[in-house]
Amino acid sequence: MSQKHLKEAFISNLNGTSLLEISVGLSLAPLCLLCRGLLLILYHLHYGKPLSSRKYSLLLDFLVLVSPLLFSCTVLSQIIFFMPTIIAAFCAGIFSKIYSRRKHETRVPFRQIVQDFQKTYLDPEYIPAITVFRVYVNVLTSISILAVDFPQYPRRYAKAETYGTGVMDLGVGAFIFGNALVCPEVRQKSYVTQPKFSNLARQFFSVWPLIFLGIGRLLSVKSIEYHEHTSEYGVHWNFFFTLAFVRLAASLLLAIFPKNKSWIVAINLAVLYQLILNATSLKKFILHGSNGRDTRVGFLNANREGLLSLFGYLAIYMASVQVGLCLLKCRNSVKGWIEATRFLLLTVLVLFGFLHVSQAYADPVSRRMANLSYCIWVVAHCLTLFTCFVVTDLTLVFTKLLVKGSSVPCCWNVVKPPDTSTKHEMEAAPMGREGKLSHICLISAINKNQLPFFLLANVMTGTVNILIDTIHSKTAFTLCILHSYMFFNCLIMYILHAKNIVLKFW
Repeated sequence: MSQKHLKEAFISNLNGTSLLEISVGLSLAPLCLLCRGLLLILYHLHYGKPLSSRKYSLLLDFLVLVSPLLFSCTVLSQIIFFMPTIIAAFCAGIFSKIYSRRKHETRVPFRQIVQDFQKTYLDPEYIPAITVFRVYVNVLTSISILAVDFPQYPRRYAKAETYGTGVMDLGVGAFIFGNALVCPEVRQKSYVTQPKFSNLARQFFSVWPLIFLGIGRLLSVKSIEYHEHTSEYGVHWNFFFTLAFVRLAASLLLAIFPKNKSWIVAINLAVLYQLILNATSLKKFILHGSNGRDTRVGFLNANREGLLSLFGYLAIYMASVQVGLCLLKCRNSVKGWIEATRFLLLTVLVLFGFLHVSQAYADPVSRRMANLSYCIWVVAHCLTLFTCFVVTDLTLVFTKLLVKGSSVPCCWNVVKPPDTSTKHEMEAAPMGREGKLSHICLISAINKNQLPFFLLANVMTGTVNILIDTIHSKTAFTLCILHSYMFFNCLIMYILHAKNIVLKFW
């Protein structure tokens, strides 16, 4: 077999992993974020000032936020169930040291600290969990698209052929989910009246880079005979096209239907699509082509997975729009966000119940078709991950209140209660200081140029695959390549952010 066919076989005919393993793996990102925040607060506690060195900040962010995730999907994948416990124990140790120091200095009862924490007011204009969620989906996707070509990346994490739940199967849907959280329809203030189709017109102008990138990827892959998994999207289709068309279709639906009813549209789309799959020969067509022998003759046959899965991805997008609208309701207190967290957890439990019913009576999870079970699974896991980030942020706010003047980039700002002039007894740093700290935050750097980061990761992935025989790479060499690849991508974004450059020209 040629090198191209060897690599295609290496990522084909896989069955995914368990829902439990994916859930455990998802907990690592919030724990890494918590660990980074606690380390910064501990540094401030010892030295009386925030970490201001750009070099050390980048190194800390990469080693704590990125590197553990890279290890977890390669050499440490066999002990993935123990890793959250190890990191959580480390975080508990840091928190214990911070709290004991606070208790020694002030002797305030723990119950009083908790009561003061619940009364704390947060900056209502910024929800850090949304930023962190979108950045981490991007980071995890960037790690996986290259790591999957190395033998150290477990085959169970790669995309399943037909049915199954691989880590990379979730990544595709999570990317759609994250995009919808910040779409124009969500960010638009409810009191602002605009023409009904203004957002649709805006999307027409904003998706052309995705179309351009999709065409560029298609031409480059075909011209250099780069290995590709045809049953993923088809012969000519790719994820850039999917994202562009989903955004356009969603804007059209949101111009027709009230955006606060987008969850109803999402349910109808997903259920109707599943009914058509089960009641007609559409499922057979997607899996085996019009002649039943996997024909790729004609545009529809050649790209049937990419074209027909648009219905499922559109349902995920519409569900995420509803989530975004709920999150942007003014919750400017810790108590309000604790209640929101309870509601999110209840929603997750209900969705996992529906997932069990859907898999038992409709169809197992299939990213290839983006069926009903896949839609429920993606939304449930995305909400789980987002809820974990909210809990992490609240924990960091609580810890910041223990150390006066401490700050954590990409974490909630504590503000004064409305209509009061007295300072709270336990007051965090003013908003201005955290604003200055944002320039040394890797999360802010990637968030500022998310599409360039994803594009750079794709280009670097192709370059590495062309230059290196990834399939036969040794463990030490693989880890070196993956760390160099991710550090280079992060460094470029970090430099762009430091120079205040945003690569957006549409």
